[in-house]
Amino acid sequence: MALSRIQIAIDKAVFVKSLRANEGGEGVFLTYGDILTFAAALGFQYKKRIPFEKASRRDPDPVLQEQFRDASIIGLLAFAETQNAKILSLDEESDQQRAKIFQEYANGGLEILQEQLRGSVNHGDQILLFLENLRENQNPDFEEFDLTRFL
Repeated sequence: MALSRIQIAIDKAVFVKSLRANEGGEGVFLTYGDILTFAAALGFQYKKRIPFEKASRRDPDPVLQEQFRDASIIGLLAFAETQNAKILSLDEESDQQRAKIFQEYANGGLEILQEQLRGSVNHGDQILLFLENLRENQNPDFEEFDLTRFL
């Protein structure tokens, strides 16, 4: 069974591309998988899960789960959301549910990032400031999660 690809909402495609490092050194994250992982963790943190109707089909393409540094985050978020171990089954239906949950949290996280980065020139610095503020002001336990490893 081929694993479902993780899709990116078409309205976030340009923003996602701006976050990915290119040959000129622009961008914050090395891969689309890193961007989606960071965004999904952020969406989960804020309980912001946003479904979408239309996915980007090209540039960026849907991301293969095998291209994530650690694809287990997809299953972990799905389990945390459903509290049902069946979601971790290796059947096609469970895989599609996991992918849907993950991409909806990623979509929510991307919306948060768009708002936080609106008008900024240096996305990397702005993301670090956002994380520092989150750690200091909103959740003292947040420092246990080292999301900066995706920057």
